[in-house]
Formats: sequence, structure tokens, C-alpha cells
Amino acid sequence: MKKFALFCLTAGLSLTAVAAPETYVIDGSHTYPRFEYSHFGYSNQVSRFDKTSGTIVIDRAAKIGSVNVTIDTTSVNTGFPVFNDHLQGEDFFDTKKFPTITFKSSKLNFAGDKPSSVDGDLTIKGVTKPVRLDITSFHCMPHPMLKKDACGANAITKIKRTDFNNGKYAPYVGDEVTLTIAVEAIKQ
Repeated sequence: MKKFALFCLTAGLSLTAVAAPETYVIDGSHTYPRFEYSHFGYSNQVSRFDKTSGTIVIDRAAKIGSVNVTIDTTSVNTGFPVFNDHLQGEDFFDTKKFPTITFKSSKLNFAGDKPSSVDGDLTIKGVTKPVRLDITSFHCMPHPMLKKDACGANAITKIKRTDFNNGKYAPYVGDEVTLTIAVEAIKQ
């Protein structure tokens, strides 16, 4: 009986070690949130943010995890410095009052062994709304240069600018915005 109890305890500890959550820190040099919107119906414009930080915690065995992302709104990059300044103004991101956009997850959803979406709260200009980011790709492997485990994903959602007090020129400049986050993170 003692051997059986010892076996159960050892097996339980082994399973706990396998199913432990892993923490990954977002790699700011390979993570670029992009936003796309219609510009007067002429074309879809795509811009990005150059500074992003945060953490991803995942337990693939238990199929749970969390995501926390902070985007520096002063790093908006349209490819045109004058337009970057325009978007940082009060009519749009108002970066003096709201220097960050945040996403904090409430639930990581899985399809089979891989995350398929993440639900959470997106905060822009002090307005918080629930969103679901659909994960279109997810891949983990040892990073060939850093010699540490790394994961990467692409996640996408659609939001309305007017929901976040950011609706200047809507509907001529599209109210609907596609937010895409290409993220890479390194295991700690």
C-alpha cells in the first residue's frame, strides 16, 4: 500500500511539472500591432505601432493562459511624420492624456492543442470594451538564435473607432478598424 501511495504521489508531481504555466515576455523588436481602415473609400490604409510590451502565460496541458499587452501610442507609425503627429493629437489617440493602449485577457480559448482566440478588455483613450482576438496562427519552438523557447502568433479583431471616443471624420474615414497583432514572445 505504501508503494502505491508513493507511486501516486510521484505521478501527481510529474503531471504537475508537465502542466505548469509558462511565462513569455513579448519581444518588442518582433511585435508590431497594425491597424487598417478605409480612407474616404479610396483605399485601405495600414499603420502600426513600433513599441509594444507585455506578457503571455500559457499552460497548454491545462488549456489555460493569460495575455497582457501594452501598446505605446506615441510610437504610431504611418510612414509620414506629420501624419504621426496628427494621429497623436486630441482628435485621435490623444497621446498626452492616453499614452498607452492595453489589452488584458479574461479567457484563452483552445481548439485542440492550440489557442484559437483570446477574450479580454481593450482600452483605448480610457474607454474599455470587451473584444475577442481570433488567433490565425500559433507556433512555439526553440529560438535558433536566443537558445530559449519562443512562441509567436497572429491575432485579429475588428473594432469601431467611435466606441473608443476616436471617431473624428467618421464615417468618411472608416469607423471600422481591423486591429492585427503580430506577436513574438520569449520564455522566461
